[in-house]
Amino acid sequence: MKDKKVLNISSEVVPYLPQTNQAISSFKIPKKINDHGGQTRIFMPRYGLINERRHQLHEVIRLSGMNLVINDVDMPLIIKVASIPKERMQVYFIDNDEYFKRRAVLRDENQKLFGDNDERMIFFTKGVIETVKKLNWSPDIIHLHGWFTSLFPLYLNSYYKDDPIFINSKIVTSVYAQDFDGVLSDQFHKKVAFDGISEELIEPLKNPNFENLEQLSLNFSDGYVMGDSETPNYIEEYSMDKQIPGLNYLESQDKDALTKFYINHILK
Repeated sequence: MKDKKVLNISSEVVPYLPQTNQAISSFKIPKKINDHGGQTRIFMPRYGLINERRHQLHEVIRLSGMNLVINDVDMPLIIKVASIPKERMQVYFIDNDEYFKRRAVLRDENQKLFGDNDERMIFFTKGVIETVKKLNWSPDIIHLHGWFTSLFPLYLNSYYKDDPIFINSKIVTSVYAQDFDGVLSDQFHKKVAFDGISEELIEPLKNPNFENLEQLSLNFSDGYVMGDSETPNYIEEYSMDKQIPGLNYLESQDKDALTKFYINHILK
């Protein structure tokens, strides 16, 4: 993995959010890459509950200031950055007052999913991609964590398909335990269609439940990782049917399994 560039994208990362399995993995995986001589950058949303002073976040003026069009509305993009203590890893935070100022992650105080999570996903997706373009940093691998990142493979293979920064990037999706029932906004499909992405590609968003979001991500992924022991079986079955190489949860617990998987199956 020496000198390989790996972009990690997650909705939650320690030490900025509580230690869920996804948040821990979203820290440990880039750390392993660093330890093996690779280069990593981490992106996550800048939720309002993240203490900017404690974690020493600061705005990067040269990266901020762009407007992203979300469902025909201009939304300003703010980029902040911090370094994880004792690690040589930078974390970039995607920020916007409308979508991420609230002091919560993906749910309200009653544990109900926010009604605008679909727009937050679109904004986060475009925000990360546009920022990586500004950084002129071309990743060899893009490793996604969790359902909130499920639009990235779709946008990279359609809306941004001709962008030279990502032309050789491989995508790996880590799938975690199903953490919501039902569907996201019934307008999700319409809002993504506004970006001119073909109806055929976004068919799963007509019923945006957990399974369809993950399958949408896997449709354009070069590999997958079962992120915990409770990942639904249908994910592995779907991946096998699509002939997508993967690591099951037990395999992924070996300390060198991921880097071997990258080298032998993703970067081959």
